[in-house]
Amino acid sequence: MIYEMTDTSHAAPLFEHWEETIIWSCLQGIMGKIYADDLSIPTTAMAVLGDFTFFAGEPKIEFISCRPDGRKKNFRIMVPQNEPWKNKIIDFYGEKAKLISRYAIKKEPQVFDIKKLEDAVASLPEPYTLSMIDKPLYHMCKAEEWSADLVAQFPDDETYHRLGIGAVICRGSRLISGASSYSRYKDGIEIEIDTRKEYRHQGFAYRCGAKLILECLKRNLYPSWDAHNKASVALAEKLGYHYSHSYEAIEVNDD
Repeated sequence: MIYEMTDTSHAAPLFEHWEETIIWSCLQGIMGKIYADDLSIPTTAMAVLGDFTFFAGEPKIEFISCRPDGRKKNFRIMVPQNEPWKNKIIDFYGEKAKLISRYAIKKEPQVFDIKKLEDAVASLPEPYTLSMIDKPLYHMCKAEEWSADLVAQFPDDETYHRLGIGAVICRGSRLISGASSYSRYKDGIEIEIDTRKEYRHQGFAYRCGAKLILECLKRNLYPSWDAHNKASVALAEKLGYHYSHSYEAIEVNDD
C-alpha cells in the first residue's frame, strides 16, 4: 500500500543527508507531497513535487509505477537514492527511461557579490523592462509553454503571491525571459530560469537571475540552484554560485 502522509516527520529519516530543497518543501508541508508504505514506521517513501520524484528507503516497484495524486502528465524526473533504486526504475520503464546527469550547486548563503548583481540588473538596455512577477505577469508566464514552469507549481496567482517570487524581462508587452521560484521551502526557493528561444544567449537570463537573487536576499530567502545541464552550471557560476557535484536522475516519458 501507498499512503499520503500528513505527518511527514516519520519519513524524514529516510531522506536524511539529502540536500534537495524539493524534498524539504514536501517534508515541511509547504508544497508537494510525501508518500510512504506506512504512516508511522515507513521503510519506503517518495517526495513528489512538479516533475520531480525522489525515492528513498527500500526500493519497491509499486512506488516506481505509481502516478500519485492522479497526475496525467507523462514526463517525470525520477531521482533515485541509490543504485538499487536506479536499476529498478530503469528495468521497469525500459526504453521509456533515459539516464541523465544533473548538477548540484553548493548552498552558500554568503557567497553573492551584491554590487556585481546590482550592476547586472542595471545593465539592461532599452527597450527592455525588468519587473517582479505580479498577478498579470503570473498569467502571462502561465499562458505560454516556454515560460509556464516559472509559475506552474503555484495553482493560482494568490498562492504565487504568498509563496512565490520571480522576475521577468519584457520587450513591450512580450515576455522574453524570467527567473522564478519553481518551488518554495521554509527558508528559500528553488530557482527556475527560462528564456524565449530567439532571445537566448543575450544575457537576459543572467539579469533575471541577478534580480531574483537580490530580492531573495532582501527577504532572507535562500535562492537554491540545481542545474539541469552544464550551461545552467555556467550561468550559476557567473551569478556567484559554486559547483558541487553531479548526480544521476532518470527522465521517464511513459506515453
